[in-house]
Amino acid sequence: MRRVASELDAGTMTLYHYVRTKSDLVALMDDALMAEALVPPSELPDDWREALAAVARRTRAALMRHPWAVVSLQDAQFGPNAMRHFEQSLAAVADAQLDTASKFAILGVIDDYVVGNVLHASEARRRSDSVKTDPEAAGAMVEFGLAQLRTGEFPHTEALFGGAPPERVLDDPPGPAMDDKSLDDQFEQGLQAVLDGVALRMGMRRTAPTRRRDDSHA
Repeated sequence: MRRVASELDAGTMTLYHYVRTKSDLVALMDDALMAEALVPPSELPDDWREALAAVARRTRAALMRHPWAVVSLQDAQFGPNAMRHFEQSLAAVADAQLDTASKFAILGVIDDYVVGNVLHASEARRRSDSVKTDPEAAGAMVEFGLAQLRTGEFPHTEALFGGAPPERVLDDPPGPAMDDKSLDDQFEQGLQAVLDGVALRMGMRRTAPTRRRDDSHA
């Protein structure tokens, strides 16, 4: 609480006038983040698959803006916006011909994918940024990797470079770039694969276009 008060240039006791405990502060932070994760009701599609994708994208975008929250807010008491987020997720699969347990299972799969992607994407961002902020440490890490490749103990990793000398790693690294667009593209590709798997496993079809979902359900 002292640190927060210092950042706000306020007295610690002044802060306690508004927030009684650290747990209350964490709960408010979580609720503010969950507000960012809500899809505007008018933008939630009727089709279950498109609706789940919209919720997943919005949630990921919020978490990518605050990647620390994935770990730091794990024990936060849920608030009204977390309940709205859950309600919106349920609204996304409301018209799917599934029992309650299956709906919970689908939402769990999507949540796991989103959170896992945020963790990996955030790490990729940090590694990419470290090349600029700490080139010496980044160079040492690359040299370590090259030394391991020279041992010949990692043939499948070497195969990624088409048999080129390990030193070529810096000139022509394999895989997609670790910029925001590439990370977003990877997320979308994985999201569609997850939804394909869910649809196949659950025997689900796209919802026939009928009515627009009532805004009060989201």
